[in-house]
Amino acid sequence: MGKGEHDRDYQSVYRNKVILITGPVGTVGSELLKQLIMYDPREIRLFDTNESGLFMQTQQYRNKVRLLSFLGDIKDDRKLFYAMEGAHIVFHVAAYKHVELCEYNPFEAVHTNVIGTQNVLNAALRTNVERLLYTSSDKAVNPTNVMGTSKLLAERVVTASSVRCFNGKPRHIFASTRFGNVLGSNGSVIPVFLEQIKKGGPVTITDRRMTRFIMTVPESVKLVIKGAALACGGEVFVTKMPVVRIIDLAEAMIELLAPVCGFHPDDIPIEFIGVKPGEKL
Repeated sequence: MGKGEHDRDYQSVYRNKVILITGPVGTVGSELLKQLIMYDPREIRLFDTNESGLFMQTQQYRNKVRLLSFLGDIKDDRKLFYAMEGAHIVFHVAAYKHVELCEYNPFEAVHTNVIGTQNVLNAALRTNVERLLYTSSDKAVNPTNVMGTSKLLAERVVTASSVRCFNGKPRHIFASTRFGNVLGSNGSVIPVFLEQIKKGGPVTITDRRMTRFIMTVPESVKLVIKGAALACGGEVFVTKMPVVRIIDLAEAMIELLAPVCGFHPDDIPIEFIGVKPGEKL
């Protein structure tokens, strides 16, 4: 699914539908909510553990679309079933995504990213959800860490749930998308570098050779909306993404932002701290 693909009109897929988003308070989930409103859904349901975030979103969008907020955890299958009943489309965004934290907390990572996803799927199957789109990660490719492995397992669970057929056709259309590093998302490298530059450095990089596939928040949400609309069942959608050397990104940010923060670019050092547990170069 390339970036240059002509934008189709997906209005018919989402218009007058009841849509549920898990993890709507995060960076991607918030942008997804914002963009879905433009497709004129009947109702959008928000399922998250973040009470303050849900309240703020309800206040922000209450006059633009009918919103229902559910405080709950995807590890709670009963609450998921209650929230999902009557929904047509589900976007499953909720997950643990930080590699290092997942490496040190493997039980919680698997419990949320794999078992939690299975709970979402079970609720979707029981409530006859028409379409479900799961947001995975490029770290699911040949995974070397807990987070990537949990995302790959969740993808497989999504695909397996979609192959249940009725009269030769999928009864439920479930699919996945794989993200690269989403620039500007919570905990991503750009806000981390920005805070370090504001303090005068050092800007910390794990390894000079470190590279990452990157995408913007709007690009990631565009992939999600297209994927859910185009899916026939069981696909894993991937978009074309540029590869960026992290040191190049750090140097560019220092050059651009150091003067704004009251420093000369040469005054902001770069420090190499070593590869963190579970990280790939």
